[in-house]
This record gives sequence, structure tokens and C-alpha cells, in this order.
Amino acid sequence: MADKQPTPTAANASFIGHIAELRRRILFTAAAFVVSLCGAFVYVKELYRWLVRDLDQKLAILAPSDIIWVYLMLAGVIAIAVTIPIAGWQLWQFVKPALSAVERRTTVGYIPMLATLFIAGNSFGYFVIYPMVLGFLENMSGDFETVYTASKYFSFMLNMTVPFGFLFEMPAIVVFLTSIGILSPNRLAKARKLAYFALTVTAVMITPPDIVSDLLVVAPLLLLYEISVTLSKWVFRVKQSKRSKQSESSNLAHRESFL
Repeated sequence: MADKQPTPTAANASFIGHIAELRRRILFTAAAFVVSLCGAFVYVKELYRWLVRDLDQKLAILAPSDIIWVYLMLAGVIAIAVTIPIAGWQLWQFVKPALSAVERRTTVGYIPMLATLFIAGNSFGYFVIYPMVLGFLENMSGDFETVYTASKYFSFMLNMTVPFGFLFEMPAIVVFLTSIGILSPNRLAKARKLAYFALTVTAVMITPPDIVSDLLVVAPLLLLYEISVTLSKWVFRVKQSKRSKQSESSNLAHRESFL
């Protein structure tokens, strides 16, 4: 007689269900990225021409396929900007069953912030950091003949801009994690020294070796962290206040029913 297969416990079934749900939402987000990438690729030539509008020379390519990679890089940034709020919505849908009605209404408002902050971070990188670093390097290469290839030029540009898009997401992510109880102002305050160190090292690594450039990058990043801490404190206080009111209402209802 064949041995009976053990039936999965309710906990295992629930875990498998969560994994399947997470997989479905990841696949949906990936599909949204692919669709956004294809859509952005239609207009990538116009974006390319706008980005090279101030160059005195045409960018060189070393192989016929280079321009495809350049267009894919540029379209990829647009696709990421479009996909970020979609990914935020999918994440919110995944954690929604574990949230209270108040937490659901509160956290869903953070999703539009994701795209806004990503665009703001990229704009900061493109209009502030990128020209500053490029000007510094061009001054250093004054004794050389400079010939830019399209691949190297845009790789350098995106390395100076896209990381700031993700770093600027810090306030929205911190507020969201505070709303669902994963982060707290106390944890952020305890991690302040480590966060300052990590942000300072990041700024120093991507800026020219002079104190002015470092300060121009470090200051906004530290300000973002402090804004995140302040927002976390506000969200935490609001949560505590609502819980206190709910507790008082529950106690009052219990007393009235007893009387």
C-alpha cells in the first residue's frame, strides 16, 4: 500500500499562497516595465537629440549596435520612472490585507510620491551634479583631444543621475515603512550616524575631489534623511494618537455596555 502523502498545514498553505501572490505581482511589474520600455523607445530619438543639444561635436559609435544600446539605456530610464508607481501599487496591494482601514487610506497616498521623487532626483543629478562633474573632468583634460563615444558619454551621464533618482525615494519609503510598523523614529535616530557615513561616502565617490562639490551633494542627501526622520515622527505620532482614540472609544463602549 502506498504511503499517504502528508497534507500541508494551514500555515504552509498560507505561505505558498503569499509566494504565489508575490510572484504574480512581480511578473505584472516586469510586464509593465517591458511595455513602458517599448513605448519609450518610440520617442527615444527626440530624447537623445535634446540631451546632446549643447554638445559641440557629434558622438562617435564604435560598432553599429552601439546606438541600440544607447537608445535602450535612455528608454530604460523612462521605463523605470513609469514603472516605479506601478511597482509601488503592486507592493501596496500585496501588503494591504495586513493593514488596517486607516493604514490603507494613509499609505496609498504615498504611491504618487514615488514617481515625483524619482524625477526630482534625476533632475537634481542632471542639472546640478552632472554638469559640475563633467566640467571638472573637461578642465582636467584640457591638454588632450577629447572624442566622446555615445556609449561612454551616456553611461557616464546616467551614472551621475539615476542613483539620485533612487536616493530621493528615501522619504516616501521611510514614511511607508513607518506607516506599516516596520520602521520607527527611534530606529532612524539610532541609525543616524551610520546613515550619515554611508551618504557621505556615496557623495564623495561620485563627485570631483574638492570640498565644494562634496558639500553640494552631501548637504541635500543629509537633508533628505532628516526630512525622512521628521516625516517618520509625524506618521508615528498620528498612528499613536489614532490608537489612543480607538482605545478610549473601546473602553467607553465597554463601560456603557456594562452599565
